[in-house]
Order: sequence, then C-alpha cells, then structure tokens
Amino acid sequence: MREAIERLTQELYEKNQSLTLEEARSWVELLWEDFEATRAKAGRSYQGEEVTEKIVRHWVHQYGGKLQEFMKNNPKYQDKIYRGEDKLH
Repeated sequence: MREAIERLTQELYEKNQSLTLEEARSWVELLWEDFEATRAKAGRSYQGEEVTEKIVRHWVHQYGGKLQEFMKNNPKYQDKIYRGEDKLH
C-alpha cells in the first residue's frame, strides 16, 4: 500500500502543483481511506489494494487539478488537510 500511495502522491503533485508534496500525500491518504470506509459501510467485500489504487488514481486524474474548488464547498476536508486534529500530515 505504501508504494501505491507514493505513486498516487506523485501523480497528484504533477496534476496540481499548487499543492505541496505533503498536501498531495494527505489528499491521497484521505481519498484512499474514504473509499475503503465507504465500501465497508456499504457492506461490500474488500477487493484489494489494486481496486482502491485504481479508483483513487481515477479521482486524482479527474479531479486533482480542482481540489481547491472542492475544498471551498467541503470544509471538512480542508480542516483534515490543513489544521484538524485528524490531520494526516
């Protein structure tokens, strides 16, 4: 999983260079955890790291350049990335 997160972090950083590497990693970890938690809450079986990486990669390529817009409408994520107690980095 660590290698997948590193790859995705680099991809997000390249997609949105207004983020620092640390912020990009926080976003990737947050998206990763959110996807896995949502699947589990829905009662879906665990499909493995490869599926999670594929979905997060899709989100990075689809939305990675627009994360600032997303945060404006979802302050919960902004708090987690930048100042919250649950801050990933």
